[in-house]
Amino acid sequence: MNWTRSLRFLSNTVRKCIGEDCRARSSRRPLRSIAPTYRHFGRRFENDDYPLLDRRFLAQLWEADRKLERSREKRKRISGGHGNRKRISHYNHRNLLFERPFGKSTSDAAFAEGKVWKQPPPSQSVSGVLEPHSPEEVQVAPLLARSNLLITRDIEWANLVLGFEQENRYAIVDVCYPQSPVGFIREQSNIIARQLLRLRRPFVAYITDAMGNELFRVRRPFWWITSSIYAEVDGKEIGVVHRRWHLWRRVYDLYLGNKQFATVENPGFWSWTFTLKDIDGEVLAEIDRDWRGFGFEIFTDAGQYVIRFGASDPVSRTGPARGVQELEVARHLTLSERAVAVALAISLDNDYFSRHGGW
Repeated sequence: MNWTRSLRFLSNTVRKCIGEDCRARSSRRPLRSIAPTYRHFGRRFENDDYPLLDRRFLAQLWEADRKLERSREKRKRISGGHGNRKRISHYNHRNLLFERPFGKSTSDAAFAEGKVWKQPPPSQSVSGVLEPHSPEEVQVAPLLARSNLLITRDIEWANLVLGFEQENRYAIVDVCYPQSPVGFIREQSNIIARQLLRLRRPFVAYITDAMGNELFRVRRPFWWITSSIYAEVDGKEIGVVHRRWHLWRRVYDLYLGNKQFATVENPGFWSWTFTLKDIDGEVLAEIDRDWRGFGFEIFTDAGQYVIRFGASDPVSRTGPARGVQELEVARHLTLSERAVAVALAISLDNDYFSRHGGW
């Protein structure tokens, strides 16, 4: 409420009250004067002439303030409605799950500044092995036709402070275009299942582009001994990652349809590099879990992962990608296989690097 205008209204009304009513009350006991002190942005207003006000007068003052506030809001809508319509329509155009995909660190700050994310161009040419051969690959190409992807998990403050398990959120950045994300990942799961099942909870994670348009999703059902995670495009399963049980090694099998195309055999908890190899032991891709600092690693689950797909040949590199040293690979994964590799990165984060709130 505007207290300056309220005080003016109060002063005028009291003066009228004093002029009209005080004569009628002169035969009664005089009103006790008070000296109220008001604070408004550090200033003081003092008046020793104000009588003690009754409840009816304060109700009138409150009603006047309500009318003033409503008229101010009406003027604001009339004058500023057209200027804000474009921004609001863009914000609502984003996927409902990603109205605020990465908390105040990215989307909220950008929205407050009027910033609109744009999808950075692919850092690899969409040709040769990366040429889409199905509608599903056409859909994921804007995100996965890149040499390197940096996936960063958001800090879960409720989990950090209260131990309350939240839905995981990630931002995806192409290292060739670090100024803006190329996509987001947002988990959707049941709040009760998150608290009771923790790391074994079933969930669906939606992978979108920078504008919030869903590209594909990964689905992980409840597991007890070993986990599995499925990559799906428009409800169609394109691949799956199965974890193999081992006492200390971290072993995964990656399938495209019913055909296995890669395996991961990590030596143990001291190694944070997960190399995808084919049946001959040749390198196809690599997922590195980066060290983010002592505070991040000890107190949070906000991990960071780099997926290196390598470059097919120097000619296929475009823009800033020409200056990045690439991983040497035997062959390059197709777009569908890369979607399965992203699903593997999400599974790794939940299986081994989300221990602060889990069991």
